Amino acid sequence: MGLEATAADCETVNVTVGDRADHVATIELSRPDARNALNAQLRSELKDVLDEVPDSDLRVLVLTGAADTGAFVAGADVTELRERDALEQREASKRPRVYEYVDDCPMPVIARINGHALGGGCELIQACDVRIAHEDAKIGQPEINLGIMPGGGGTQRLPRLVGEGHAMRLILSGELIDAAEAEDIGLVDEVYGDDGFDDRVYDLAESMATKSPVALEFAKKSVKAASRMDLENGIEYEAELFAQLFATGDKNEGIDAFFEDREPEWPSG
Repeated sequence: MGLEATAADCETVNVTVGDRADHVATIELSRPDARNALNAQLRSELKDVLDEVPDSDLRVLVLTGAADTGAFVAGADVTELRERDALEQREASKRPRVYEYVDDCPMPVIARINGHALGGGCELIQACDVRIAHEDAKIGQPEINLGIMPGGGGTQRLPRLVGEGHAMRLILSGELIDAAEAEDIGLVDEVYGDDGFDDRVYDLAESMATKSPVALEFAKKSVKAASRMDLENGIEYEAELFAQLFATGDKNEGIDAFFEDREPEWPSG
């Protein structure tokens, strides 16, 4: 159906392509009345949009919340959670969920954290590859306050990002932290105010988008493997992906462009 055509049929997900940089799409989660909370419709529509990404000419995604909501994603839809029993929740938790869709996306995903990222929103930014936050954002896993716990990967991805101690503190207390502290502990990578926020997000996205699409995909896979394999297996996996790139036209084009002092034209893109 195509990415933009799919997005046009969505009520809670908006997509713009190439408005700030070539080969870069911004995916905006939009439930303004609920501060972009992840309900079943938003989850389904986001998955539909992400299904179209591999067949597009995109190289980088920017994931963000709707403007003027004060939120990236304010969490899961608590009303839906209240109505579920254990069997219904097991069904709702079947993978792949939106978190796995983002994590498994073949191209880099930058979280543009324009406001609060709480609960499922915090788990969604953890599934992204790079996290850039506005200085006014608040971030945390407050599920414990509702008598539940993170269920979208937070107990697994968060310790890998910030260490077990900080993860325990945030998950067991439910406290929220500001963007500056999130940067200090490694939960977000960079923090900016109004003046630099979008410039940095899209400068980084554009920088990535000029690179070989296949090299981006393989490099992302290899870095992701670092937290999922032991060192020896990870090094073997890296070496195999590295060797596979030598079967692509992008390797020759990249090296030729280097020697000829010109911009490469990637065959895979």
